[in-house]
Amino acid sequence: MFTSLRLRLTFSHLLVIVLAMALSGFLLLSFLERYFLEAAEESLLAQARITAQALIPGALVEGAGEVPTGTGEWNAAANALQQQQLSNLSLQAENIALPDGSTSLGEADLSYLSDASLQLSTQLATRIRILDENGDVLVDSGMGGQYPAGADLQEDPLVQRALAGAYASHVTEDSGETTMALALPAMVGDRVAGVVYLSQPLSDVASVLRDLRTRWLLSGVVALLCSGLIGFLLARAISSPLRRLTAAAASVAEGQFDQQVPVSTRDEVGRLSQTFNDMVARLQAARQAQVDFVADVSHELRTPLTAIKGTVETLRDGAADDPLVRDRFLETVENETDRLVRLVNELITLSRADSEALNLRRAPVDMVALTKGVVERLDTQARAKGITCRVQAGRVPMAWADADRVEQVLVNLLDNAYKFSKPDGEVLIKLGVSPEHGDAVLVEVRDKGIGIPAEELPRIGQRFYRTDKARSRAQGGTGLGLAIAQALVQAHGGQLWLQGESGAGTTASFTLPRA
Repeated sequence: MFTSLRLRLTFSHLLVIVLAMALSGFLLLSFLERYFLEAAEESLLAQARITAQALIPGALVEGAGEVPTGTGEWNAAANALQQQQLSNLSLQAENIALPDGSTSLGEADLSYLSDASLQLSTQLATRIRILDENGDVLVDSGMGGQYPAGADLQEDPLVQRALAGAYASHVTEDSGETTMALALPAMVGDRVAGVVYLSQPLSDVASVLRDLRTRWLLSGVVALLCSGLIGFLLARAISSPLRRLTAAAASVAEGQFDQQVPVSTRDEVGRLSQTFNDMVARLQAARQAQVDFVADVSHELRTPLTAIKGTVETLRDGAADDPLVRDRFLETVENETDRLVRLVNELITLSRADSEALNLRRAPVDMVALTKGVVERLDTQARAKGITCRVQAGRVPMAWADADRVEQVLVNLLDNAYKFSKPDGEVLIKLGVSPEHGDAVLVEVRDKGIGIPAEELPRIGQRFYRTDKARSRAQGGTGLGLAIAQALVQAHGGQLWLQGESGAGTTASFTLPRA
């Protein structure tokens, strides 16, 4: 429904607020309503006890003991005022007199109450009805009410429970008015002498609850307005960086790699923005590397192709007639062709490494034997410069590798070591185990040649990069040897790195996993 993240966040925020307020309001109002009803029931129960103890001498009611009757007080109470007080409630009864010769209810029934008049002093309007043991109304404080004196309330459920000796109460609602009724049995000995039946309108409680609901609704509206504004501001603060990211991503998709978004926070959105900036920077670097790579490949291809083209044109112009000149030119063509083939093969190897399509044929490899074989293979090149190559190895475990690819790595490293070593120098190949790399097989190729300047070390291994381009080109280098070696070692799950300084030689090291 909402396609905007800002709107979804805003309405989600409002929905959470509404649900929280509705649940809290419902729970709070339910608690207050239950509290008020319990308070009203306790008040009615207190009034019922007062009434029973004041009008029925010797009666036992729930939660109160027997009221002492004194010495003939009740017989002298004819046409007198009787008053019992409890919890700020008072009951006034007139025209009450026990039959002659009776000092307690045990000696008489409740008929003596038929002429009594009651007045209950309390903050709430309470209607009092005194019922005999048959459920007939003897006294009614509201004579004009629903049940006049002499009425039969035996069918009322509360009266039935009270006549059975159990206290009972309930809340009814009629014509929009809520009323609480309570029936309390008055026990004399083991029998129910009568029932005190009280009813009280809960208009004050309903009014308080209505007022609370109104205030809660008003506060809810104000809270929703405030939370809506806050939610909108928060949603805008969250969505604005995302909108900037979307616009920048669209520009990058169109090829504009100079896009950067501001990072103003350290939260998830801020980290996303920083990650985007890093990604764009890497894309820009990769694009530049691609442009440089194409330019380097074109340059590397142009040189042998130009030489071949020039040689062929010279031969076509008549140089082919001279056997010595022809053979020299054909040798040049052959050398340049070999250089092109070597360059193309190296590019194919790098391309397969980039696409993880080298198809390594791994098996346990004896690195000592393999290294000695490579040294013997390049012995002619070493002898041409008077270089001595030694292999130093202790107990070297078998490596889990592709022997042909590892041989290619060793050939590249030894070739560089021979090229840049001083005449009559020495190259040391040391084999062992590297604890720093999980006890992997470690191979080190050390020379004492011209070395590598410290500022050049981070760039060693970049494609077509040469520290001395003129010398490398004269010796037939393409600047891909170390890049290929690094790609092959990484394809095996190992690492390759260089150490050295200018004029102090270079150490090329790489690791391979153990078999």
